[in-house]
Amino acid sequence: MASTGLLIVWFVVIVALIPVSLWLLKRSGLANGALGGGQAPVKPVGNLNLGPGQRIVTVEVGEGESRTWLVLGVTSQQINTLHTMAPLAPPADSGASQPAVPAFAQLLRGKMAKPQEPQ
Repeated sequence: MASTGLLIVWFVVIVALIPVSLWLLKRSGLANGALGGGQAPVKPVGNLNLGPGQRIVTVEVGEGESRTWLVLGVTSQQINTLHTMAPLAPPADSGASQPAVPAFAQLLRGKMAKPQEPQ
């Protein structure tokens, strides 16, 4: 009877160690290739679901100046490259290149404050 109780205790300990070890693996960076190689070689950028089992996925491959975006068609049977392109660069300063457009509420207040001229 004592050996059965000891067996149950060890079973509970091993089952409890599974999520703990997965959490430690995630925290250490080994799960996404952070150790040794910097970042993971493939980084997802976005995806679009088209239907059951069909998606369009954009992934970034490479590092530094050799980065490339791949647009992939993904089904349950295969993956096809639809397009290859350079990564989109974020705008340097969006406020300086375009003048600020006033909000609708500001335009409405401005029109209501001015008296209408007779025509």
